Amino acid sequence: MKSPAHRTRDIERQAGYLRPEHCAPPPLRYGSDTMWFIRDGCGIVCGVITWFLVFYAEFVVVFVVLVPAKSVIYSLFNGLIFNALGVLALASHAKAMCTDPGAVPKGNATKEFIESLQLKPGQVVYKCPKCCSIKPDRAHHCSVCKRCIKKMDHHCPWVNNCVGESNQKYFVLFTMYISLISFHALILVAFHFVFCFEEDWTKCSNFSPPATVILLILLCFEALLFLIFTAVMFGTQVHSICSDETGIEQLKKEERRWAKRSKWMNLKVVFGHPFSIAWLSPFATPDHGKADLYQYIV
Repeated sequence: MKSPAHRTRDIERQAGYLRPEHCAPPPLRYGSDTMWFIRDGCGIVCGVITWFLVFYAEFVVVFVVLVPAKSVIYSLFNGLIFNALGVLALASHAKAMCTDPGAVPKGNATKEFIESLQLKPGQVVYKCPKCCSIKPDRAHHCSVCKRCIKKMDHHCPWVNNCVGESNQKYFVLFTMYISLISFHALILVAFHFVFCFEEDWTKCSNFSPPATVILLILLCFEALLFLIFTAVMFGTQVHSICSDETGIEQLKKEERRWAKRSKWMNLKVVFGHPFSIAWLSPFATPDHGKADLYQYIV
């Protein structure tokens, strides 16, 4: 009697998808300096809108609220803070958008690759019939990126990318800095309205009173909207990281098959080992240390 051979199983069983025996060999891997960018029209538009809104807030704060300066120290202090938060927010957005979120090599569900895994009899490997790839545990297929993403949380059109194991830090920083810059803008607008009501409207801004009011109201509406949205998203992401359960896993109520870690360890897995000021920097690539690799075999 022959011993049972290893098995492969399709995660998504739908007619018309690729069969593993029809998979082409995986494409050649490019260098690590190759930029990741999703060519999705909706995502690109949302990304451009995000940058435009940040630059609009920058324009109103600098040229309406802080200039002319009612106090040089007040304008310099708030200008430095607002500009620093703006740079960090845009840098975080760019990194979240142009960083590979953890895409599984496409088309690697070939007979040769499966044999190279040296599976034991009875072991099962999961493969995606959409992108013809062997799926690690906790990976999900994204219909926009057209790839399987390791530890995928969700696809965010505002960063035109999936949020996965390799770029979640940058997405969390993006939501944090946008919420901080929105809160700061609301405070500045409130103080400026009080200042303009107490003083002559023609002296509190280089623009006419009607233009000043319209610019401030638009900024107030934008800041309030994005403060609520990004603050909620930031809290959701932190909770997801601490509980070590992605948004998709929570939505599908998937059974936990991975080892449970402490909340602090889960944070270090995303932001890097050990804890440092680099956690707050979008320019620092997180060092995941000896974090467990996601396995193809279950």
